[in-house]
Amino acid sequence: MSVLREVTHIDNVRLGDDRASVVILDQTQLPNRTVYVTLRTAEALYQAIFTLQVRGAPAIGICAAYGLAALARQSTAGSRAEFDRVLKAQSDYLVSSRPTAVNLSWAARRMCALLDAHPDWPVDRMQDALEQEARAIHQEDIDMCRAISEHGLSLLREGDGILTHCNAGPLATSRYGTALGPILLGTERGMRFRVFADETRPLLQGARLTAYELQKAGVDVTLICDNMASIVMKNGWINACFVGCDRVAANGDTANKIGTSGVAILAKYYGIPFYVLGPTSTIDGNCPTGADIRIEERDPEEIKTKFYAEPMALPEVTCYNPAFDVTDHSLITAIITEKGICRPPYSETLPTFFRERK
Repeated sequence: MSVLREVTHIDNVRLGDDRASVVILDQTQLPNRTVYVTLRTAEALYQAIFTLQVRGAPAIGICAAYGLAALARQSTAGSRAEFDRVLKAQSDYLVSSRPTAVNLSWAARRMCALLDAHPDWPVDRMQDALEQEARAIHQEDIDMCRAISEHGLSLLREGDGILTHCNAGPLATSRYGTALGPILLGTERGMRFRVFADETRPLLQGARLTAYELQKAGVDVTLICDNMASIVMKNGWINACFVGCDRVAANGDTANKIGTSGVAILAKYYGIPFYVLGPTSTIDGNCPTGADIRIEERDPEEIKTKFYAEPMALPEVTCYNPAFDVTDHSLITAIITEKGICRPPYSETLPTFFRERK
């Protein structure tokens, strides 16, 4: 139990003690090293999000909120108009670092909305208000993760086998996480599960982060290569698939780490429930379908050279490296949010959850 508390309560993102910086746990160093990095500039925040030092849709939203509060605290603007102009430009800059994850733009918009709501406040009062809003975003995520975990746990039984892809645990969010939340909460209550974690090529978030979190929490976890998902399903070892999400379109299509769509297709074939877990802040009511979601493409060298002592492909070989794919709503058994369990038809049920979002 003590190990579980340590893992689920880790400070992966927080406002610095000086209130003018952001401190993150550098996830690119895990599982071999625990390194905290202090970010003081918009450029440093951008790079931390872009290079996945901080990652996971909710976590980067929290990071952006704290980042804007920290940048606001550093401001030397001579007027409110200049203060607002600079902070909004910094907000746009941070949002451009990871365009697929809607939590990032959602948190940034929420922070900037304070500027428009209180145009007559002096700069010092606005700085305090922005810090309070960032802390509120973080606390709300903690509360949402707990609620998501409770709803998700209601779908599991003692001894279930669960397949997960990428990382949607405490490192990607707050406290329990989303897709891993029900597993960690159930384990905390004495339930036993057997989890199969896809390694999640090419950045290995499943191997480096998910397997790390579950192992430290005392969960029975088995790491598998991404192309092994089919055989563990065929063997009858999987009762449910739990994955996170970076964006949910209005029709229920969801964007998540590359490879998620393939898992959903396999689950459909083998008759296994496929659940997507995430806070309502990931629901984008302005995005009609998954076809409207912009998919980030990353450096081809992540495929050819990252984590290898020597390149695994010739330099002239062309690579295609999308960071996400879109899972069609027809493959999703339910979308689990802090408001409850949303089931098809999503075009009718999701708007209720979206309207209730703050």
